[in-house]
Amino acid sequence: MNILRLSLAGLALLGSASSTHAASTAELTVTGLITPMACTPVFSAGGVVDFGKISQQDLNETKSTMLPLKTMTLTVSCNSAGRYALRMRDNRDGTAHVNSEIFYGFGLDGSGNKIGVYSLKFDPKQTVADNAAVIYGTESTTGGVAWRTSNSNPIDMGARSLLGFTEALGSTAGPSAIQNLTSTFVLEAVINAKQNLDLSQEVQMDGSATLEVVYL
Repeated sequence: MNILRLSLAGLALLGSASSTHAASTAELTVTGLITPMACTPVFSAGGVVDFGKISQQDLNETKSTMLPLKTMTLTVSCNSAGRYALRMRDNRDGTAHVNSEIFYGFGLDGSGNKIGVYSLKFDPKQTVADNAAVIYGTESTTGGVAWRTSNSNPIDMGARSLLGFTEALGSTAGPSAIQNLTSTFVLEAVINAKQNLDLSQEVQMDGSATLEVVYL
């Protein structure tokens, strides 16, 4: 993702024995790069996952309850091939009852209790990119400064990580230039223990997240 970067210069040297006078000014440089590349991500089913009505008697009393796995497809279409990664932002941040960047919250019940969490797992083996024969996954927890060695293992989408795909196995160079990508992912949802919820009335599972394409 191209962002504005601030560079500050003009720090005065205090307490110097030199007779040189420090300038009473500071220089501000604002830079950035506008790319002609544009990508559009689209989830299947309009990005909606509906578990329907769940009876409280089907929930575990003292431990979390895992719901059936859901499978969806993500397509990313760009106007030209280029390097990019994916990042997810939790629109219900702070409502996950498990503290990990791979879990996103379902919101709160009527008494302010955390309802549950869900996660997204992408599978490079279920990913197609342009004419590449095989695609591997990679990720960065440093904002793209360093990348994990690419491999074919499934990857959980982290809220503070970048997820990318490459044609090169065992590479730390980050994502390859890709124009069109289609990937299948699995959504895993977990409901908090029944004893931790207020079930005196219906509880609305209200998960919401935004997928962002970060240009590299």
